Amino acid sequence: MIVSSTAGAVTTIELVRPEKRNALNHEVVEQLSAAFAEAVDSGSRVIVLTGRGPVFSAGADLSGAVYDQAFLDQLVALLKQIEAVPIPVIAALNGAALGAGLQLAMVADLRVMDPSARAGIPAAKIGVAVDEWTIRRLISLVGAGHARGMLMACETLTADRAYDLGFANRIGDLADAQHWAATIADLAPLTLAHYKLVFNGDGARDEPAPGRVEAMEAAWTSDDLAEGRAARAEKRAPVFTGR
Repeated sequence: MIVSSTAGAVTTIELVRPEKRNALNHEVVEQLSAAFAEAVDSGSRVIVLTGRGPVFSAGADLSGAVYDQAFLDQLVALLKQIEAVPIPVIAALNGAALGAGLQLAMVADLRVMDPSARAGIPAAKIGVAVDEWTIRRLISLVGAGHARGMLMACETLTADRAYDLGFANRIGDLADAQHWAATIADLAPLTLAHYKLVFNGDGARDEPAPGRVEAMEAAWTSDDLAEGRAARAEKRAPVFTGR
């Protein structure tokens, strides 16, 4: 489900699950973690993360056990691992990046978006809630107003708008991202490692207030979540009650 290739000092890691729109499950997350660790251990200077096919990642595989706490913990651990690697990570968004797929894009240091790509977090459509890191990092990347629209109204971000906001550093395809990565690989590694630490110190990892954690957990244990899952299985619109 994960394919890695190396050209010079650049490792490209591909999500290869096109029949599931590159959705994440336990196995994909485990393989991604191993691929990132191997890239760093092998001496790569830049990592490019992308998806094979028309979608970067549609998010968590809702047909699997992704509602379990074990998967959520595994996903959070992966995001922390990617954030902590001492080399730049470029997300090459070849298509839609939704939910957990967008989290992968946000944890990268730089983003290149295909003109057809879009980004969104439709969690409120299925009754789940994203963690505080996701909300804070989204605010730091697109601004508070746009973050509210994406989270509270489930609005999507087009590539052009993402570039205007600074979320996307460049518009282009995988080849463009790999070429950019090759130029970055020639830069001073210790300088880039320092910059990465500072940029990631945006407060997104600060400990959230207990009340906000409880509010998130309330969504994950709610009747609305059960309704969202049932509605998806029955291919109908959910009817949420706030319970």
